[in-house]
Amino acid sequence: MKNQKTFSLKPADVQSDWFVVDADGMTLGRLATQVATKLTGKDKPTYTPHVLCGDKVVVINAAKVKVTGNKLTDKMYYRHSGYPGGIKSINLADQLQKDARKVIIDAVRGMLPKNKLTAPMLKNLKVYVGTDHNHSAQQPKPLTLSEK
Repeated sequence: MKNQKTFSLKPADVQSDWFVVDADGMTLGRLATQVATKLTGKDKPTYTPHVLCGDKVVVINAAKVKVTGNKLTDKMYYRHSGYPGGIKSINLADQLQKDARKVIIDAVRGMLPKNKLTAPMLKNLKVYVGTDHNHSAQQPKPLTLSEK
């Protein structure tokens, strides 16, 4: 039996593609899991955990994402100023009106691995509220996500 070596991708050998996703009518959680898979590169046969080997993803129509149940009123986003009594909260419906991009970014961030590659992976995610984006020069391929 021959000694088999484990394949390890080197950062210089990474080839990333651009994908565009239309979030219109997509469920937030299902959209976020599939975008996170593309960002991590786990769908590629050359996946290596310690190398940034994922693709770049552009999400359009972020304001038209849908949620199930009572999440529009019950789901809360919290932030803290660092001072006593400085906690602020906003529900999902108000956050979608204020900045719909943050809703998708936070959902994807929660599904990425918590390590030093999280921030570089999030830089590969571009989210736009409308249908217009300025990444047409990269010729992004449409990404069809399975809505199950």
